[in-house]
Amino acid sequence: MPSPAGTSEDSLSRAVQTALTSLEDSKAENIVSIDIQGKSPLADYMIVASGRSHRHVSAVADHLIRAFKETGLGSARVEGLSGADWVLIDAGDIVVHVFRPEVREFYNIEKMWQAPDLEDETVH
Repeated sequence: MPSPAGTSEDSLSRAVQTALTSLEDSKAENIVSIDIQGKSPLADYMIVASGRSHRHVSAVADHLIRAFKETGLGSARVEGLSGADWVLIDAGDIVVHVFRPEVREFYNIEKMWQAPDLEDETVH
């Protein structure tokens, strides 16, 4: 699947901003954006956020998926939407994780990216 964010820095920036705006509009909590360009072949950005409940996690993910489509960034691959404990949205250059708080705390995926050379982390 081609990357919806494309290869240009402008497209990537637009995709990241679309994701952050959608998450903020959906009242996602503890939003963390991590620039992993050149540090992982998985994506250029990883965004982690929390929802307050299963229903909120599902709504946040649905809103984000629609935002990607509506802004012309393509269809993202989605996993975990049916259970809504942890929803992974893979938009190519951006991977977004939306967790219920206790699931996020258990997996603590941000910790694996908190290396000394990953000081570009931004909390929203």
